[in-house]
Amino acid sequence: MPRPTGPAKGKAKVKITASGRKVSYGQKGAKVKAGTSKGDSYCARSAGQMKKHPKAAKDPNSPLRLSRKRWKCKGSKSSK
Repeated sequence: MPRPTGPAKGKAKVKITASGRKVSYGQKGAKVKAGTSKGDSYCARSAGQMKKHPKAAKDPNSPLRLSRKRWKCKGSKSSK
């Protein structure tokens, strides 16, 4: 039986790493608009998560890092 290639239930995106691992991330249905006040709020909130979870902060394929990349976070601000 083939593995489904879509994201996990409730998630928006999926990345398949070089080792073949599926990483689902992002809230399904959420509108990502980088460079807005909503983006700044997300980046500030997730910057705190980076401090709280250093293992996820170091892994470029963690859902936290992938979501921050999608929001174009630079520190606690979102850029266009």
